[in-house]
Amino acid sequence: MKKIGLICDEGADLTEEIVKKEQIAIVAFQVDLQDLKELPGGNIYQKMREAQKRKIRAFIKTSQPSPKAFIDTFLKQFQKFENLICITISSKLSGTFNSACQAKNFLEKKLQEKIEVIDSLNGSAGETLLALKAIKLIKEGRSFSEIIKKLREYVPKIKLIGMLKDPARLEASGRIPSFLANWIRGMQKLGIRPLLGVRKGKIIPIGIRKGAKDIPEALFKEFLVKTKKLREIGVKIEIVITHADDFKGAQKLKEKIESQFENIKIVLINIINEVVGGLVGPGTIILAWAFEEEFKN
Repeated sequence: MKKIGLICDEGADLTEEIVKKEQIAIVAFQVDLQDLKELPGGNIYQKMREAQKRKIRAFIKTSQPSPKAFIDTFLKQFQKFENLICITISSKLSGTFNSACQAKNFLEKKLQEKIEVIDSLNGSAGETLLALKAIKLIKEGRSFSEIIKKLREYVPKIKLIGMLKDPARLEASGRIPSFLANWIRGMQKLGIRPLLGVRKGKIIPIGIRKGAKDIPEALFKEFLVKTKKLREIGVKIEIVITHADDFKGAQKLKEKIESQFENIKIVLINIINEVVGGLVGPGTIILAWAFEEEFKN
């Protein structure tokens, strides 16, 4: 039996290959595609584009995993691992963290002591970075308590920025207020690209980018500004890029970063999950980064 196992919810954008290789248990959200179900498309974003063509106002509905879903997952993982780390999407965006905590408290005391539930205060690329950090620490053979400490220290180091084409879904879900959605629309009409970010687990506006011809360029320019001090002192930075069916744009962003910096590593590019993707819509690109403790001599 292995010492430490990992559990994540669907808010993280880990690839199937990583999930299988590292024996990660994924706790699913309940996703109802509603009017999108019958539309053609290989993924949710293609269905959304089809809905736009047909002028159908279609939104998906998501429900957080139940405590029972987490209980079942905990018990299944305990068949292979002695201790469990469970990473969830931000508690400010979903009740998933609370469901996981409730599930832990339903179990007998000796099992509770072997489970740690960690609020990523993030989602998509940001939550993915935290999961990848956990995988790395587990592989290094760190103790359960040390890994938990390191992960909690890592959470505030994770920064996320993103850009979407239409704020309607985030607005309809209540994840952003109407005034913010209207601000985004207003900026877009002026040819200005507004950027969103995550701070203390909440989605907030973080700035605008003028003169950027597309989303990858706008994100790249914002990344340069946000990481200037870190790059100047040689801090190692790791990046995850996720996209809503725009691999070409995500790849362009990756190439722009890699062509200019040696101390920055793109650790993963993946499509955004349906849970987050149903809120941000097709064409969205998200860039998350975190810095390591080590410094260049």
